[in-house]
Amino acid sequence: MKKELQIFLTAIMFFTRIPCPKWVNHDAEFLRQSSKYFSLVGIIVGSIGALVYYGASFIFSTEIAILLSMISTIYVTGAFHEDGFADVCDGLGGGWTKEKILLIMKDSRLGTYGAAGLVLILALKFTSLREIPFHFIPLALISGHSLSRFIATTLIYTHPYVRDTDDSKAKPAAKNITISMLLISAVFGMLPLFFFKNPLVFLTIIPCYLIKMYMGAKFKKWLGGQTGDCAGAVQQLCEVVFYLSLLVLWKFI
Repeated sequence: MKKELQIFLTAIMFFTRIPCPKWVNHDAEFLRQSSKYFSLVGIIVGSIGALVYYGASFIFSTEIAILLSMISTIYVTGAFHEDGFADVCDGLGGGWTKEKILLIMKDSRLGTYGAAGLVLILALKFTSLREIPFHFIPLALISGHSLSRFIATTLIYTHPYVRDTDDSKAKPAAKNITISMLLISAVFGMLPLFFFKNPLVFLTIIPCYLIKMYMGAKFKKWLGGQTGDCAGAVQQLCEVVFYLSLLVLWKFI
């Protein structure tokens, strides 16, 4: 039990800015196993965003409440996955070889492709949430954050880690995930969907996984596998695709 607690807290420490006890460190083995709690971290992050939205909605307009919830989730994660998405946009947009793409993705500077991609995906995320019925937004936030992180975990399972340097802090968390770890991530990833009390909501998993397969194919073609940035990009894309899928379900089903 103590070991599992430390693994979970390692996930909290690595994927968020939430304070953890001083005895929790970046142990490589705990960090590797922490991927199974990626979806649970998503529930926590999404819940923070949902609480901010719910509280702000009593004072401000829906638009402001959504923006504040987005800011809160970005802050609590340190823009961890947004940074990965921007790096992937820069890398795939400006590189033509595996070595060049990886070099661009490792560069801390934000390029044109990354800036454009980040602005557009955040704008699409805001607009999608705005179109969701306001009383469903908190549950949509929690579900979007958890399910997207589960889908990102499947990328780690299906695609090998390709960065050949040992100085990446994300390396242990981005490789060697087992089927049991994947199943744990699946449970937490899909758990919030049950609260919609409509089995059709599980159809949203299909487009989310399809976008993961599409991005996975691009990563396989250009990189031969995935990096931590790739998983972050998949998380961001799947979160938006989940919100869009909800809108499609409500409109046509």
